[in-house]
Amino acid sequence: MLNQSRAPIKEALEEFKSRRVVPFDVPGHKRGRGAAELTDFLGKSCMHIDVNSMKPLDNICHPVSVIAEAEILAAEAFGASHAFFMVGGTTSSVQAMVFAATKRGDKLILPRNVHRSVINALVLNGAVPVYVNPKVNKTLGISLGMSLEDMRNAIEKNPDAKAVLVNNPTYYGICSNLKEICKLAHRSGMLVLADEAHGTHFYFGDNLPPGAMSAGADYASVSMHKSGGSLTQSSFLLIGENVSEGYIRQVINLTQTTSGSYLLMSSLDISRKNLALNGREIFRKVTELAEYARWEINLIGDYYAYSKEIINNDTIFDFDITKLSVNTLEIGLAGIEVYDLLRDDYDIQVEFGDIGNILAYISVGDRERDLERLVGALSEIRRRFKRGRTGMLTQEYISPIVEMSPQEAFYAPKVSLPLKEAVGRVSSEFVMCYPPGIPILAPGERITAGIAEYIRYAKEKGCFMTGAEDKEIERVNVITQGAVILN
Repeated sequence: MLNQSRAPIKEALEEFKSRRVVPFDVPGHKRGRGAAELTDFLGKSCMHIDVNSMKPLDNICHPVSVIAEAEILAAEAFGASHAFFMVGGTTSSVQAMVFAATKRGDKLILPRNVHRSVINALVLNGAVPVYVNPKVNKTLGISLGMSLEDMRNAIEKNPDAKAVLVNNPTYYGICSNLKEICKLAHRSGMLVLADEAHGTHFYFGDNLPPGAMSAGADYASVSMHKSGGSLTQSSFLLIGENVSEGYIRQVINLTQTTSGSYLLMSSLDISRKNLALNGREIFRKVTELAEYARWEINLIGDYYAYSKEIINNDTIFDFDITKLSVNTLEIGLAGIEVYDLLRDDYDIQVEFGDIGNILAYISVGDRERDLERLVGALSEIRRRFKRGRTGMLTQEYISPIVEMSPQEAFYAPKVSLPLKEAVGRVSSEFVMCYPPGIPILAPGERITAGIAEYIRYAKEKGCFMTGAEDKEIERVNVITQGAVILN
């Protein structure tokens, strides 16, 4: 066992600070002296460790000392063969594992309700998606996990696929049967990639779903900055024993910065230490807070804060009980409308709102009185704004009609059309609500009347729409008539 109470990057930075080195290197603010306003805003301590790579502090592209030590500690804490420090967010982790597992023309089996970073990776490397369309819970209006039967069928029909990618958990806390998916994929010689952006705590909590490494996945992208406590944009990429550490490092270095932020890296190092030493107690408290909030919200009436009772041992194989996902449809308001009311009228910022749900992210930094304030605000919103459900859409996921690969469509000749006129054509760009960042429409997919109506409705309700060249999403880029479409 390694000494998990150590934080090698933090220790090296502290040693560096004590030496009072005179800087004739970058960054140009020179420990904050050249940027007075920024230093006043962020603080001297922060600016003093915003430094460049050097021998005493190692280098993220080719770590041989303190970063290498920190990676070994992180790997042990997560039960991985190796852990890579990622400073480009979990987007960079997801894309690195897709790039490592597939190349142009290779098939990747995956659910369609993936984060945009996955499809962006396919645009860049030319791999071809084989979508396993998730089932939908029509009561909640959310897409679910991956059915084992659907996975088995996809693998049998595509024996030449190189890998399977799984969201585990989804934004809403839905988990697939990852252990069995790993067995199915490995029997067919396929790698398993886990987008575990919302599952950091699985490795450190009790009575939670298993982490991807213990379930047998070959790769896992872990957003430490979500439930792990590190700074925004910091992440880990974990790999299993059958994956080459050296090759993955090469793949990461194709796109990751050569100027890794020591603020982000030290936050990963310190947060890993905290989780390794205190994680079980931390997530016991988080679970208690989430369960308390669920109970209180369900007592209000009409709202539905769901939990393990929705498990069906297939498309909802397990549920992350730290997630406070709340369905709002019975009060006659879209989730995004409740999201906006909480922020604008009650100064409460929840993680996101979609067509039918809100998600309040609960962490060790929350207090019972904060949750009481949230419960009180939701109760008042119900009293003030409840109305009938007439005219409301209820489904956040629409199964796509895929006509071309994302890369072919994104780079194909295109024309901009008004959304109404684009119905029936093939999109060459993304349209999505962010968060959660799951595309409503991706390059290569046919624009249906249902998709156009969903986009219109989401805009009307106030969803933050991204991805398209036209920021107002009044127009959509489609491939020109006559472009080759794959069958």
